[in-house]
Amino acid sequence: MKSVTSRRNFIKATATAAIANAFLGCSTPSPARRASGFVERKDGRGNRDIRGVFPILSTPYKESAEVDYEVLGREARFVADCKCQGAIWPQSNDSCDLLSLGEKLKGMEAIAKALEGTNAVATFGCQGRNTEEMSECAKWAENLASKYKTKIAVISRPPDARTEDDLKKYYLELQRCINRPAIIQTTGGMKYKGPTPSVELLVWLAKHNPDVFGYIKEETGGNNCNARMAKEIAAKPAIHTVFSAWGGWQWLHQARRIGTEGLITERPAYADLLAYIWRQIENGDIHDTVNDAFSKYLLMLNLRQFISGEDLRGFHLYVLQKRGVFKNRLSRVYEKKNGKTTIPKKPILSDVKLTQSQMDEIDTCFSSLAPYLSYTA
Repeated sequence: MKSVTSRRNFIKATATAAIANAFLGCSTPSPARRASGFVERKDGRGNRDIRGVFPILSTPYKESAEVDYEVLGREARFVADCKCQGAIWPQSNDSCDLLSLGEKLKGMEAIAKALEGTNAVATFGCQGRNTEEMSECAKWAENLASKYKTKIAVISRPPDARTEDDLKKYYLELQRCINRPAIIQTTGGMKYKGPTPSVELLVWLAKHNPDVFGYIKEETGGNNCNARMAKEIAAKPAIHTVFSAWGGWQWLHQARRIGTEGLITERPAYADLLAYIWRQIENGDIHDTVNDAFSKYLLMLNLRQFISGEDLRGFHLYVLQKRGVFKNRLSRVYEKKNGKTTIPKKPILSDVKLTQSQMDEIDTCFSSLAPYLSYTA
């Protein structure tokens, strides 16, 4: 009888620990994690707020082509309510290239205000057409940090570098303007033709100023991406956090086999799904649901094969509208003339037009996400 009681107590204690780990999102390596194929992650020792899911917000517009700052704040709050660890803006090509500096600063304040009192980190894209614009955005982020009770970080990508030495000078100028974590995005925007920072430079910066650097959004993609990630993660604790990127297509593999600690991508419409996947990654997938949840995410991304248009926004704006976050599906777009894509002198507005068949297919695919969604309007 004693052995049976001991066995029951052991099973009860094991089950209780598993439930606690699932609830807390425990990141301590466990037998469940090893059984699921998740690598044991070294502690990066950095700011623990800068890890997890950080969706890049899509910029909402009014019919006048002005930024809709009210909706932008609502989108940031939506991401926080979905239990994501942060929200990033402005960072995608269109928001970097097609917004004025004044619009960016005003939008940053709308987000800082919306996220006040939450646990989500307002992460501001500090870059521009040149180093001077980056500096203005970075100083404004510091101003907002003193004005609002909001967790604030920054993210930056090189705008106009031609050599690795240019990159080094750029990031040293960034650190001069801020006193908070800065995520380095390893490639630039549409017009950027400069170098990707070497892993050696990223490690040097992290050692030079560990309070600011050591956080990486590995955006290179291609065959070299995973090898770079492995080198960056091997440099812990100098490197604190390495995020997956590129829409999250390889996120599960990179988290499970390489050890990335979060995702940065412009997919805010699926913020609660992504937050759920991250929690399962953190607890070693003890419920054996991460493959299914991730496959549902890929199901939504795969709709681009059926619905043509811009990949990052496009039909995903319909999902944001469907979820009560956006009022419309309007976007500012680049000017296309004589086979070239350029930044227009005046905003050009475009609307995402969908057929009933396309909307029905989006709705059907989206309904399969239901077990993993937590947000209701």
